[in-house]
Amino acid sequence: MKLLITGGAGFIGSEYVRALLQGKLGYSDVRATVLDKLTYSGNLANLDAVSDDPRMTFVKGDICDVSLVEELMPGHDAVIHFAAETHVDRALTGPAQFVQTNVVGTQVLLDAARHSKVGRFVHVSTDEVYGTIEEGSWTEQQPLAPRSAYSAAKAGSDLLALASYTTHGCDVVVTRCSNNYGHYQFPEKVIPLFVTSLLDGGTVPLYGDGLNIRDWLHVTDHCRGIQAALTKGRAGQVYHIGGGTELTNRELTERLLAATGRDWDDAVRYVEDRKGHDRRYSLNIDKSRAELGYEPQVSLEDGLAATVDWYRANRDWWEPLKARAAL
Repeated sequence: MKLLITGGAGFIGSEYVRALLQGKLGYSDVRATVLDKLTYSGNLANLDAVSDDPRMTFVKGDICDVSLVEELMPGHDAVIHFAAETHVDRALTGPAQFVQTNVVGTQVLLDAARHSKVGRFVHVSTDEVYGTIEEGSWTEQQPLAPRSAYSAAKAGSDLLALASYTTHGCDVVVTRCSNNYGHYQFPEKVIPLFVTSLLDGGTVPLYGDGLNIRDWLHVTDHCRGIQAALTKGRAGQVYHIGGGTELTNRELTERLLAATGRDWDDAVRYVEDRKGHDRRYSLNIDKSRAELGYEPQVSLEDGLAATVDWYRANRDWWEPLKARAAL
């Protein structure tokens, strides 16, 4: 099995590559081509554990580069498409880059995969394409209602992927996940931002009233779900990969304060709510349970504890990133 993995030096993509080459995803004979532009959140250090593995080839490049993608695509059995602009706050000030990478880049990959007759294309997406939900949980049939440039661009890429199945019969599967966390996550996202700031004795920002709700998914569970979609999913289908644990941002902050030994009054500062801030996300994963055999395995308690311990022990990884990004 030969896989082309876009965004494989990012947070989720690098976890998938490491797990793949370390035999944790079920393949005994596999080769991986990792394509990553190495923007601010792509980091070759994320692949240090497998950098000497001869089964991996790393290519620095842009998924929007038609010539490069068409050159790389032939000979691969499947594509796992992680590459995307993902941070909502950045989308508020620079939405054009989100459209370029998430929409145009996905179409470039879909075209090349079709021309090269690649067997399967797994498009990794997000629950944010649905907008916000007051109660209950979304099924895969929920209409899309994105509320930010990020989620709108991801919704567009989802629809392009599914259209390639309808129009051309391409073997496309779309996965939509809840909020990921874990080791090697770039420290602009809420959990690593809070953990690293708290470990340094700093303060953390809490948007609005802190009652926005998210479902939390450990990155290793997400990668198991993606692998299940690759090997068991039906072409043209969408599958939800959720974590099964919903918390308000206030509750999450309380847990991170406890894990780092900090006090609310000294460490938390209230800030103006994000524009268009979705109130709640919630995925129904019944379809993934039934068709993929997917079930989250990492409890939030264990996952958060391991994540805090990892950031505590790996300052040499995250300190340069925070300094460079001036987070």
